[in-house]
Amino acid sequence: MTWVDPLSRALHNQAGQHGPIMLMYHAVTPGKGAPAWPWAVSMQQFRDQLDFLVMEGYATPTMGELVSVPAEKWTGRTAVITFDDGYVDNLAACEELQKRGMRATWFIVSGSVGLPPRWPADGRPPGRLLNPVELCSMQESGMEIGSHTVSHVRLTEVDDPQLMHELTDSKSKLEDILGNTITSFAYPYGAWDERCAAAVEQAGYVSACTTRTGWALRDNSLYKLRRLTVFNTDTVGSLARKQALATNDGSWRAMLEYMLKRFRR
Repeated sequence: MTWVDPLSRALHNQAGQHGPIMLMYHAVTPGKGAPAWPWAVSMQQFRDQLDFLVMEGYATPTMGELVSVPAEKWTGRTAVITFDDGYVDNLAACEELQKRGMRATWFIVSGSVGLPPRWPADGRPPGRLLNPVELCSMQESGMEIGSHTVSHVRLTEVDDPQLMHELTDSKSKLEDILGNTITSFAYPYGAWDERCAAAVEQAGYVSACTTRTGWALRDNSLYKLRRLTVFNTDTVGSLARKQALATNDGSWRAMLEYMLKRFRR
């Protein structure tokens, strides 16, 4: 059984009351030690976090499944697990999900499929992205593949023609690889505005997720879904607190401030 400290568990008891959450991962590195890159987790961290979700009764639909039914249908604990970029180390993460009967959504940068990432490095783990054979295998196992643009640009900083190129060319390339329609999208760097959201809809996507924190469906917009980021420092306890508060800040201080506000009310 995955151990969670009593205070975090008590706070987490209210999780699920405000609707689904979405979790954002990037890389999953071998071993137990916390990776240096803030947006990576170790395999041991990932396993422990998945076991906690299972233990707490979370449903883990894909993003496409989340938005395919009315929001009020999601009455139990629900966590959509997502991965951005498509690093090859995600294959091991996919296997861990399959072992537990869980599913997730991967947002792939189509211009780097099977290749080392072509956008500027920021300390991320070395290696290539998932290749076409691997993406097809993941989809066949029940995972969803979505788009993360062609070249991982900040969409708010490009003109309209490049914006549509990034959206439509990524969609069509992934559809050619997988043989089905791509409906889900994630904004690179979480950079979006109303122009970008409108373009995503125009390009034929059904939904898109940001990196803004909060309950996934809080904004009542399929193109502004919210996510919680999982960092290299997150323990099961901090993840439990983040899920309860729908915030990226899973610190003890954040929990204390929340409890004080509740007490004053």
